[in-house]
Amino acid sequence: MRLQLGPALVAWLALGGEAAAEGEATTETKGVKNVAIIGAGAAGSSAAYYLCQYADEADVKVNITIFEKTDRIGGRTLTVNAYDDAAHPIELGASIFVSVNHILYNGTRNFNLSTGANYREASSADDITAIWDGESFVYETTDGTAWWWDAGKLWWRYGMSPYRAVSLVKDVVGKFLKLYEGPYFPFRSLTARAYELGLVGVTAVTGEQFLKQHKIDEAFSRHIIQAATRVNYASNLAYIHGLETMVRPTRSLLYVSFATDGAMSVTGGNWHIFENMVKNSGAAILRNTTVSSIRFAKGETSSSAPKYEISTSSASAEPELVDTTFDDVIIASPWQFSNIEAGEGVLKHKIEEIPYTKLHVTLFASPFKLHPAFFGLPPGSKAPSNVYTTLAKDEEPKVGADGVGKTGFYSVSTLRTAVNPKANRTEFVYKIFSPKPVTPQFLSDLLGVQVPETFTGPATTTETDGSDGLVEPISWYYPHWFYSYPIELPRVTFQDPILGSGLYYTSGIESFISTMETSALMGMNVARLIVDDAAGVEREAVPGAVSEEDFLLGMVKVDMVVEEPGEL
Repeated sequence: MRLQLGPALVAWLALGGEAAAEGEATTETKGVKNVAIIGAGAAGSSAAYYLCQYADEADVKVNITIFEKTDRIGGRTLTVNAYDDAAHPIELGASIFVSVNHILYNGTRNFNLSTGANYREASSADDITAIWDGESFVYETTDGTAWWWDAGKLWWRYGMSPYRAVSLVKDVVGKFLKLYEGPYFPFRSLTARAYELGLVGVTAVTGEQFLKQHKIDEAFSRHIIQAATRVNYASNLAYIHGLETMVRPTRSLLYVSFATDGAMSVTGGNWHIFENMVKNSGAAILRNTTVSSIRFAKGETSSSAPKYEISTSSASAEPELVDTTFDDVIIASPWQFSNIEAGEGVLKHKIEEIPYTKLHVTLFASPFKLHPAFFGLPPGSKAPSNVYTTLAKDEEPKVGADGVGKTGFYSVSTLRTAVNPKANRTEFVYKIFSPKPVTPQFLSDLLGVQVPETFTGPATTTETDGSDGLVEPISWYYPHWFYSYPIELPRVTFQDPILGSGLYYTSGIESFISTMETSALMGMNVARLIVDDAAGVEREAVPGAVSEEDFLLGMVKVDMVVEEPGEL
């Protein structure tokens, strides 16, 4: 059975016309490259946007169809409304980015999107942000404190380690940012680029080893940098490679002593960036449409330029064959979660399965602040408003959810204050990252007020607020979980973006670096490759690029170093 997808609007569409009506795709038109993108997250949206842009510049006609299995655009960027009120949107998924994230930052400017520090609006001048190891606070900073005071505290306690760490971050990030520019961009092999940029030596060791190699104090690494890797990747330094350890802190804790100055988010949700990318690409997007298979079109073989046919399915229907055949297909979501069947000979290169961490994200609103007794503070003490966690000195680091340690969670943040529309009172909105669902007992201890064991949503207690009414300990509650982060163990090879002729994959970058920005970078990279191949463009070689023989020899040498006893 064939799925009929509407009229063929469409050579003019590829030349800059309005987007196809949502839910329709354009059929084949002579001289137009048909491109399918599977997934409308950061990578898929970016691929569509830059494919349209590059094709227009090169006078290549493209017709883009996006298949998205959910009803929304943005992937792991997801906004929910506190109290189910659109006046209080909150990021459930990827929350912040910084100006060095070129694609995201430029997207806000190109699409005239309003930005601000929307990820944490409850901050007042005396709010405390702290790092807790389950026994004591190993570091604290107070909002409104001058940057030089926090810097001074770090230098006083940890000596030259903060300076060395910042210098190391700048060096590693500087190398990574070359991926955005020629001749390093675009790249057909991520492994080769990592080698050419000198980053393989960073990914080949754990963050713990990399920091130790560069004389970063163990206490500073465990207290400060490990808190960053846990809140950003749910990972301890012993189980995350050096590149991810270094790149992520540029947008989080290291430079700014946990105040996250310079970090931003889009008002109303970061997904607006990707929605605008799709709108401006002229692509047709088919929501709630799951791709079930990719095969060579009938009469095609695995020739140098095959065409592909795609079948889709929904919960209420049998798989249907899409009426269009495609010159190029971009798989823009993790293959292991897609359940897509690849026809015989379609995948020239095996797609590696990457282990992911299951992260529980809990949003809730309460009139109660965090309780000092939960953190072992004496009565009357002021509890922090935002708490990041690390391991105590005597705790053994472990991989995945088992590595959370005695704290039991990765972070708890007071995002903002909000007026409860039903109770008409100001409350605090919280966000918790944890490896397991939070329990009523955990919430009772955290807030210092009894949350019933039967709690699944709003509940009441006999606590009073000084008026005639009873106080709900939690007035709004929204639990969710993601396969948010890949487990970034040390490695020296990475999935390349080309799976076969006209078949591309973006999620291979996840084991290299996993962020909204890097997913968008891989989407942009694949778009450039497609247009270059269509236009016959050849890029200049990377200066000093090694031969294939020397490259493979270099990989072998790195492997030998990594595999020496005691190294990992």
